[in-house]
Amino acid sequence: MTVRPALPRCKPHSAPRRHFLTGAGALLLAPQLPAQISTTPDNFAERDDVRAFCAELAATHGFDEAQLLSRFAGARLLPRVIQLIRPPSSPAVKSWARYRSRFVEPLRIRAGHEFLTAHAATFERAEQTFGVPREVVAAIIGVETLYGRQTGDFELLSALSTLGFTYPPRAELFRRELGELFLLAREQGREVTDFRGSYAGALGYPQFLPSSWRRYAVDFDSDGRTDLMGSVHDAIGSVAAYLAAHGWEPGEPVAQRIRISDEAAAPLVAAGVEPSINTAALDTAGARPLRGGDLIAKPATLVDLVTPDAQTEYWLGFRNFYAITRYNRSYFYAMAVHQLSQELRQG
Repeated sequence: MTVRPALPRCKPHSAPRRHFLTGAGALLLAPQLPAQISTTPDNFAERDDVRAFCAELAATHGFDEAQLLSRFAGARLLPRVIQLIRPPSSPAVKSWARYRSRFVEPLRIRAGHEFLTAHAATFERAEQTFGVPREVVAAIIGVETLYGRQTGDFELLSALSTLGFTYPPRAELFRRELGELFLLAREQGREVTDFRGSYAGALGYPQFLPSSWRRYAVDFDSDGRTDLMGSVHDAIGSVAAYLAAHGWEPGEPVAQRIRISDEAAAPLVAAGVEPSINTAALDTAGARPLRGGDLIAKPATLVDLVTPDAQTEYWLGFRNFYAITRYNRSYFYAMAVHQLSQELRQG
């Protein structure tokens, strides 16, 4: 799960759209600004909005309200989290070539081969159970956390409290994930302060948000609980389960690169991320496979991968490409996962 960052789905385009969902989760809600309450913002347990949150969580899910407040007494305001979540004041020019070079590169390819070999039996079982190729599952974990090496070290209670109560643009989303974190901790029999992850609340090898963990994670090592931070087996099974739940079609293609003029491509790109363009419309627009042969006759989305001062790459994304965008709603992200998976498959 992302976000990173959720996959909210606003109108897609070629730029990397990192909405922590992932995620498997979902950070794409229209911002709703909560009332500005500033009672000692660095002492969460004394805030009126935190007290209201605890009262609602207790009433809805049977928590002890006083115990919830006691946990917030230990939460810390993390200014670094606000710095990281804010859009840059001067956004960098978006470049597919630069983005791709970060993820489809020798280190991730080499480490991915080692990861697949080390956990071959688990990948085999996940592939048989959920129908998702092992190299796709490995590529997601590789892009998200370099196969578990970079999972984040933010204490989630403090990170999500900071975002949920001091960052109005996405307060509603992060408060919801904060509630999910308390539910997850109770289900796991763990202290809520035990969970550490990304600044946006994503956890473990696959970077699931708490809500995605609760909904999609599977106990793939059969030890009686799901553990995406400590069990690579649960992580592998959970990524495969997530993609299967979001429409992965076993044995079907992911993407096909094509040639098409920019002018003919523009209205097709505007059709959005849902695969809805038929082969007849592509023929009419003059689309042709880059390497000859025939267009794959399946509903597709037209993916535009833009690099400044270079020709735009155009791809057809099929249902399985769409499934990857449910993990992170970015064409850049989904294509990086696909191309890394192709490199891992060759190994």
